[in-house]
Amino acid sequence: MLTLDHSPVHSDPGLMGGTLVFRGTRVPAQTLLDYLDDRYSLDEFLDMFPSVQRNDAVEFLRLARGSSHDDHPGREPAQAA
Repeated sequence: MLTLDHSPVHSDPGLMGGTLVFRGTRVPAQTLLDYLDDRYSLDEFLDMFPSVQRNDAVEFLRLARGSSHDDHPGREPAQAA
């Protein structure tokens, strides 16, 4: 479950109508997920939205996926042998 305590994203009703955005930006967190779904890489997303810090994007993906620190964004899960 994603909680907003110590999160790289936040929601403020006075900022973009309460849309969940990366802290210190007006970039919606959903935009990152949409870019990845459209087969853009994390680097391409960060090039398009330079106000988003890499560590914030990676942490958001980790939290959103409910994965461990060992998972890496953009990497396919290992196949069982």
